[in-house]
Amino acid sequence: MTSFADELNQRLAALRGQNLFRELRRVDSAPGPRIQIGGRTFLNFSSNDYLGLANHLALKTAAIQAVERFGAGAGASRLICGSLAPFHELEESLAAFKKTEAALTFATGYVAALGTITALLGKDDIIILDKLVHACIVDAARLSGAKLRVFDHNDLNDLEDKLKWADKLAKVENGKRKAEILVVTESIFSMDGDAAPLREIVALKEKHGAWLMVDEAHATGILGENGRGRADELAVGSQIEIQMGTLGKALGASGGYICGSRALIDFLVNRARSFIFSTAPVPAAAAAAMAGIQLAQSSEGERLRNLLAARIHQCRAGVAPVSNLKAAGDRRDACPMTSAIIPLILGDESEAMTAAVKLREQGIFVPAIRYPTVARAAARLRVTLTSAHSANDVSTLAKMLEQIVNRKS
Repeated sequence: MTSFADELNQRLAALRGQNLFRELRRVDSAPGPRIQIGGRTFLNFSSNDYLGLANHLALKTAAIQAVERFGAGAGASRLICGSLAPFHELEESLAAFKKTEAALTFATGYVAALGTITALLGKDDIIILDKLVHACIVDAARLSGAKLRVFDHNDLNDLEDKLKWADKLAKVENGKRKAEILVVTESIFSMDGDAAPLREIVALKEKHGAWLMVDEAHATGILGENGRGRADELAVGSQIEIQMGTLGKALGASGGYICGSRALIDFLVNRARSFIFSTAPVPAAAAAAMAGIQLAQSSEGERLRNLLAARIHQCRAGVAPVSNLKAAGDRRDACPMTSAIIPLILGDESEAMTAAVKLREQGIFVPAIRYPTVARAAARLRVTLTSAHSANDVSTLAKMLEQIVNRKS
């Protein structure tokens, strides 16, 4: 046991030496624009709760009512002990929201990706990923055993080159294709906040007979009609075979989902191991997510999106003088509505850590994002906005960023 602990401590020391050590910070308050950590109140610019629904009365009420009616836990997997009503109601709402035939929910977005990709593809198939897709998609692609290729971020020429290669490898024999090809991208990228060229990607995958999976985690709830997402905004949802997303960001609850054809969902119920062999999420989470979907489509949801858009516009204008935003600024044009994610790319891990510490000293909580979440030498402060932030909150942030990031004070 001593040698085991010694080995781990050596590895931890190496992480500290590279400024890559992470630790859990206990928060003693509900999610919101202000959080309590270690007895101090911080202005919070770290949350993906874009519409401020995680602490909304409607979601809390729905969760409480679900607990009172269905209990605290689900008891087993949905295929073992029966599938509780809140999950069916949520999936019906999701399918209607996303304009698909059906939907299936998972405990997390991570296991939604793992279960779906490994169920659909195997060692004879081909997966082509955008270089910046989320780690869960990369892990799922590796676990599937399929041939894996990566195209340069949002580079349509590189994607087409990869598709041409895959098309030859998967050529038809006796009227049947030898392998399936899956392209996977995010609609809004989680660390850069830029948008994928979905219309062009759809055209390419159809040209080469591939399937397309799009992760709408950071677009659902805030883009498109009633917050349906970037695919809806660009009117390409019906051409995307697999729509993935999360219930734990703008929708204010927790869990992941897959939306698509009835055949896709029926297949996943039978073959997605992370669904089949997992105890179902708590019914309260399903009820809260359903309330979040309803809110997103309401007049209040539209009001919250308008508030968020105003805060995003204000923040982008306010932090524009920060010199290290140049690279991120070049990407903003990719998404007309702009995302709520604003990366301040500093490069060096120690510089990002130092800036985050200085912001905390001023009562502002912004996470330093480092390798392996982003590439080496691409460490950054990741600012996220919510509709719950006030104009004064954003002005305070911009002022501190100008002082700390630009002046290195």
